[in-house]
Amino acid sequence: MKNRHKRIALIAGGVAALGVATVLVLNAFQSNLVFFFTPTQVSAGEAPKEHTFRIGGMVQTGSVQRQNDGLTVSFIVTDTVKTIPVTYTGILPDLFREGKGVVAQGRLEPSGHFRAQEVLAKHDENYMPPEAQHALDQATKNTSSTRP
Repeated sequence: MKNRHKRIALIAGGVAALGVATVLVLNAFQSNLVFFFTPTQVSAGEAPKEHTFRIGGMVQTGSVQRQNDGLTVSFIVTDTVKTIPVTYTGILPDLFREGKGVVAQGRLEPSGHFRAQEVLAKHDENYMPPEAQHALDQATKNTSSTRP
């Protein structure tokens, strides 16, 4: 009878330990999960208000403004339908240019301004993050279908 109780206690302890480990892993995964949104989705309120996410599209031509500190840059990200102003403090990638694809990771401020913590630029002329390319294709398709 004692062996049976020991075996049940070991099994129950193992299941409990597995449950705790699963909860910890899922919690860590959820806190590090970063979603991608387009400017149209952000403007529609689909982006999380208090969580980090990525916004992607094209850097609007003529929108890049550098501050006197040499590190702070403001620019506008567009998907050809909507635009979102972005501010980033740090060193931009060498390939960051107006009219080129960009993905910025950060948070949306209550004013609707995006404060980036990281900026990624495409690495060659043929590459754009798949999410950004899909978003631009969808925006172009939606714009052309609404024209007379």
